[in-house]
Amino acid sequence: MFRNLMIAASALALAACATGPDYAAPETPSASAGAFVTATPAVDTLAPVKADWWRLYDDPVLDQLVADAIAANTDVRVAVARLEKTRAALREVRTDRLPNVGVGASANYGRLPESQRGSSAAREDWSIDAGLDVAYEVDLFGRVSRGIEAARGDLGAAEADLEAVRVSVVAETTRAYATAAAAGEQIAVAERIVDLLDRSLRVTDRRRAVGLTTSLDVARIATLRNQRQAEIPALTAERNAALFRLATLTGRAPADLPPIAAERVSTLRLDTPIPVGDGAQLLARRPDIRAAERRLAAATARIGVATADLYPRISLGASIGSTGPDIGDVFGGGPLRWLLGPLISWSFTDHERARARVAGAEADTRAALAGFDGTVLRSLEETETALSAYASALDRRTALKAARDAAEQAARIVRAQQREGQVDSLALIDAERTFAEAEAQLAAIDAGIADAQINLFKALGGGWSAGTTAYAAALP
Repeated sequence: MFRNLMIAASALALAACATGPDYAAPETPSASAGAFVTATPAVDTLAPVKADWWRLYDDPVLDQLVADAIAANTDVRVAVARLEKTRAALREVRTDRLPNVGVGASANYGRLPESQRGSSAAREDWSIDAGLDVAYEVDLFGRVSRGIEAARGDLGAAEADLEAVRVSVVAETTRAYATAAAAGEQIAVAERIVDLLDRSLRVTDRRRAVGLTTSLDVARIATLRNQRQAEIPALTAERNAALFRLATLTGRAPADLPPIAAERVSTLRLDTPIPVGDGAQLLARRPDIRAAERRLAAATARIGVATADLYPRISLGASIGSTGPDIGDVFGGGPLRWLLGPLISWSFTDHERARARVAGAEADTRAALAGFDGTVLRSLEETETALSAYASALDRRTALKAARDAAEQAARIVRAQQREGQVDSLALIDAERTFAEAEAQLAAIDAGIADAQINLFKALGGGWSAGTTAYAAALP
């Protein structure tokens, strides 16, 4: 019986054809595969992005913080749980390919009419029935196979979503650490400027005491000194906020952040060009593009699932069992029954509802394709914007460093002239103010450069590699 059932199922499976369109990877703009528009000596377009790009900063503390974030960040844990749920959904869908086997048993006590019982049978008696039922859906029109294909697309999208979260968490962890370190350097610069102005204030006060200057000049120097002192609390608050953010990113309460995370007081710097690759590598690496492509594949497969409902659903069934007045009759070789045959179900009068579901699935696929195209364009926009911002920040630093060096030289000259009585205190105040502003601007642009670097690494996809080869091969 079961042999005949499997033969029939195999014959139907050979004749089966999946409904709906077969999936093909979407095309991307041909211009996107080439070099980036923004060209700068600070990047290397030939070298691929490093998967562990944060190690370019050569900071063991940062390396450990990133490892902690990947392991304990709450957003990563949520994404991992969603991935596990998607895997469970795929396992559930795959069971539709397996026969549905059920065991049933019943016991009833009652009276049978004279016409339905033998002459020697009791008028009232027990009736015990037990049996084994097997049902197998023949996937003639691809409902099951397309459903599995859609679930695989969902799984691929969930995997890419997890990688996107990891890319973001690594970038934000690095950014929080870099912000705290840069704020520490800016605080040190501000304190240095305050010390310098304190010295100028003492010199000016001594000159006032001997009649070489006035109390107004002393007040002006003191005002400038206090203005720079007032910047320190704001920088301290910024540094503390970055450290609190770093604790959250690494799955800790602020009080549990290791003290070593707050020890660095110098801005993160890179002395070598950043490896960025080209557009083709970007499209193959970014996890959000991978997720959008997998969602498009899932949506395309669901057209087939909806289309299959326009056709009959065919199952092969078999049943074997026995009925008797007691357990011994059922399992001891009593009367045996068996059934074998196909079951066809077809709601042909409800085609309009099925066609509406097909139209909805087709609309979802068009939306998924538009989402994919938008994700590709946004990825190029983000990368080009990050490259441009990084190049501009480097150019600005070059100009600000030249201005700072000139202001420092001018301040030294004016101080010497003021000690010799060649210039008045107004000239010294102006020189000190110019140098203080230039020094603070240079420290701020160093922090901005570190932030621009992290934005660039994040836009590049952070070296994501899972599934890259397979997806790159599928791209036209």
